[in-house]
Amino acid sequence: MSGAPLKFETPIQDAISRIRFAPTSHNLLIASWDSKLRLYDVGSSVLRLEAPAEAALLDCCFQNESVAFSAGSDGFIRRYDLHSGICEMIGNHDDIATCIGYSDETSQVLTAGLDKKIFAWDARMEEGKKSVFVKSLDSEVTSMSLSGLDMMVTMGALIYVCDLRNLQKPYESKVSDLNTTIICGSAIPNAKGFAVGSADGRVSLEICHPSKSDNIRYMFRCHPKSTDRRYHLAAVNEIVFNPLIYGALLTGDDEGHVIAWNAQSRKRLFQLPRYPNSVASLAYHHQGQLLAVASSYTYRQAIESEELPQIFIHEIGDANMRSADIGSSSCN
Repeated sequence: MSGAPLKFETPIQDAISRIRFAPTSHNLLIASWDSKLRLYDVGSSVLRLEAPAEAALLDCCFQNESVAFSAGSDGFIRRYDLHSGICEMIGNHDDIATCIGYSDETSQVLTAGLDKKIFAWDARMEEGKKSVFVKSLDSEVTSMSLSGLDMMVTMGALIYVCDLRNLQKPYESKVSDLNTTIICGSAIPNAKGFAVGSADGRVSLEICHPSKSDNIRYMFRCHPKSTDRRYHLAAVNEIVFNPLIYGALLTGDDEGHVIAWNAQSRKRLFQLPRYPNSVASLAYHHQGQLLAVASSYTYRQAIESEELPQIFIHEIGDANMRSADIGSSSCN
């Protein structure tokens, strides 16, 4: 399974926007611009579900093993029963819906769009009676990430963190050290902190220890070994943290590079073989042993490969992620 692409009887026909592994299984959720949400069983190499929509799907997330959600270019937020394939609308933005996430802690579906609004729906309420909270913002949200009771969103070069228990409270804002447009962001699982990636190939990382004084905060460039670090300016499209190994993260960029890093030692751990297209999305299996990589054009660049999108599955061992001795180099 290491590095093998998933096989589809009918290939995905347009750009992949998001992939996410299920909470407890080998099922992989796939949202794409061809207006279809797919559920693929990676363990059995079987496509379990292909649900059509009326618009391009720009993001997706699981609620649990039976229910998923998507955000569409028509502004609608869709709920899917993954067993029956039935799809229903739970609400909509006034413009393109770009980000979606689900919080187990608060049972909320969180969404953001180009209408400069964040919506929160109570997933426990019956259809038509869902409690809706709306937060108006000053700018469009470029990325969203949830961790525990924290939600992190990015807008331009700014980072905002809020408590999901009190969304009416003013958001805590942070100015990114990147001083440029943030493309992606990821909150650190089971910890206070985040990493954000920029359009010029840099990552800013911040990890807070409430009981310690040794907080981690620094910035580094995600240049692959094969390039001159001074001229590698490929946008960082995705950042994911290993769900079980504290401080281990992966970055994926516009030129097809996926690189593993150790946040605490500030070391590069390893680099995967270059992919045929941009790395549009990354997803870790809940046990941290499998990594899914979506190789796809992203519509962010004027010139991109026109090859059909593919999803590759890698087996990532603990030894690779824990050790900074194998092919490692400093982040700088």
